[in-house]
Parts: sequence; C-alpha cells; structure tokens
Amino acid sequence: MITDIDVNKPEPIVIGEKLKSFNHGTEVGLTIEALEQGKSILIKEFYNDGISLLQDLHKYLKLKSPNRSFQEQHQYRSEYHRLSNLILLEIVNQKLCVKKSPSIGWLEKFYPENNHFFLTFPQIQGLNSAWQWYKKGISIPVLRNKVHPYYGTYFPTRFEHLVLFDNWLKRYEGPKKTAIDVGVGCGVLSLQMVQHRFQKVYATDINPNAIVGLTEFMGKTKLSRKIELDLGHLFGKWDKQTELIVFNPPWLPETHDLGGMDEAIYYNKALFPDFFAAAKKRLLPEGKLVIIFSNLAQITNVTTEHPIETELAEGDRFKLERCFKKSVSAASSKTKRDLHWRSSEEVEVWVLTNN
Repeated sequence: MITDIDVNKPEPIVIGEKLKSFNHGTEVGLTIEALEQGKSILIKEFYNDGISLLQDLHKYLKLKSPNRSFQEQHQYRSEYHRLSNLILLEIVNQKLCVKKSPSIGWLEKFYPENNHFFLTFPQIQGLNSAWQWYKKGISIPVLRNKVHPYYGTYFPTRFEHLVLFDNWLKRYEGPKKTAIDVGVGCGVLSLQMVQHRFQKVYATDINPNAIVGLTEFMGKTKLSRKIELDLGHLFGKWDKQTELIVFNPPWLPETHDLGGMDEAIYYNKALFPDFFAAAKKRLLPEGKLVIIFSNLAQITNVTTEHPIETELAEGDRFKLERCFKKSVSAASSKTKRDLHWRSSEEVEVWVLTNN
C-alpha cells in the first residue's frame, strides 16, 4: 500500500547538554567562531535572530571565498551548509519555541508523537517554505491546475523545458494507450500527458515523498485512475512495453555523495547506461523515448560529456529522430548568485526511436 510508505523528513535531534544560545545582543564573531569549531548554537528568543545569524554567516563566508565560478559557488554552498546546520531550534508539542515564528503544518504531520526535539535552522526554513508551496500551490504554465508539491519533492521553478515538451506533445500523432514517466517528481510531465489524452501513465520515483505527495494530491479523482504510481528505481515494477517513455533526469553529474533532494539534481555514472538498457526492453518497436535535458553541465565546465550523445554514438540501441532546443530566460535580477552562463543555456527535448 502506498499509504504505508515512510516519507523522508528531517531526523529529530536530541540534545543532552546545555547549548550556547544566540540572540540579538550576542557577539556575532564569537558565535561564528564557535560554529567553525563545530559547536551547536541554539536560537532561543526570536525566530528573526536565526535569520540574522544566517545573514551574518553569508557575509563572513563571502569575505573568505570569492564565490564567482560555478565550482567556487559549489564550495561556498557546501561550507554554508556545514556551518548553518549547527544552528538549532527547539520544538515542543509540534511548535517552535521562539517568538514570532511561523506555523508549519509539517511538524504535526511528520512528528505527531514526538513532543520535544530539535531541528537545524535550515531544516526549519526548508519545512516552512515547503509548507507555503504545499498550501498555496504552484501555477505551471502548461497545466490547467496548480500543483501542490509535497515536502522533499522536486518541483520546477523554470518552465522552458516543460513548454518544449508540451509543444512536442501537441504534435505527437502516435498511439496514446500507455506511457511511462520515469522519476515523476511532483507529477508535471504525467499531468501534461493526461491533458494530451494519454489513457494511462505509469509513473515511478525513487523518492517516497513524491509517491506519497502525488497519491494525496490525486485522492480518489479521475486522475488516480489515469496515473498509477510505484516507488522504485528507474522503471520500478513496470515491465510491459509501452509506446512512450518520458524521462526528465538530473542535469548535472555528481561531484560528491548524494542524498535526498540531490538525487533530483545530480546523476551518478550508472544512471544513464542503466536507464537506456532498461528502456530498450520496455519500448514498443514503433515507440518514442523522450528525454528532457540541458547543456548546463557543458557550459559550466562540469563535464564535456553529454550522456544522451554518448548513448547515441556508442549504445547501438536507439537512433535520433529529433532534438528540440530552447534558450533559457535570463536569471532574475533578484538572484544573488552570478549566473552569467544562463545566457548560453539551452533546454533540450531528445526524441529517440528504436534502432
């Protein structure tokens, strides 16, 4: 039963010792020094004290590292992650023990029996923002209705690749009996296919939160009969051949051990070879294999290899029917990161057929 799946959530922290605390009057330099030494710091009075400390941490790290290139930004984020996750908040009876704190419904959903524990400030920020997205929903240009992404589930914040895929679906003239969506996330591609009159979509994800969230989102509506879900790697339990396989994989090769949401952003060396081998068995002779990708890894000099081009050159399983490309919009003027490469970024929809 899908409802029996355990979701990924922040692990409650139990503290047996007295913690150093930080508030508006505390010396910031000494607090950051303690964080550098690996000591945990408790935010005790106001929620905003934690926000203020994180801002000071950003200023401190900017002085330490230039944060210009893609690789330097990665190092900066890694160091920020290490230090910021030593800043803690106390939770009692599913509520934060600081004044003027947000109300976060995930605390009741995820920890109904746990009346006293700690979480890191970034974890609380993540839970809070995820709760807002979940409650309000997100409008996606290619969908009629909002999606309500579950905590810990990847959802798109840019839409060029979805528009590109939607344009392809409008022109698709093949059979629409079944399709497989590998790595369903919050369900956008599956919902697009249903909108374009596919009778049945079999969708998988390795992330339990994606499966639980979509199950809850669909409820007992018609959608729940059109989209069938399975928690599993790549194709999961779906063995039958289908006329369309859709895959929106991570766009960057891993540079470190992955965990949680990182698996939606970075791919390991085995992912594409395993996917293409499994897809070959499940694609009907006249079927289409559609992969949504980007040149992000190449233009940021993370790698020169393009996994789809490699498969076409060496795999002897598929041939290219068409590759559609679309330039990405300029980065928001509000973003603080230097995203100069966005001007040359393109999203790609690769349409492959059996060799």
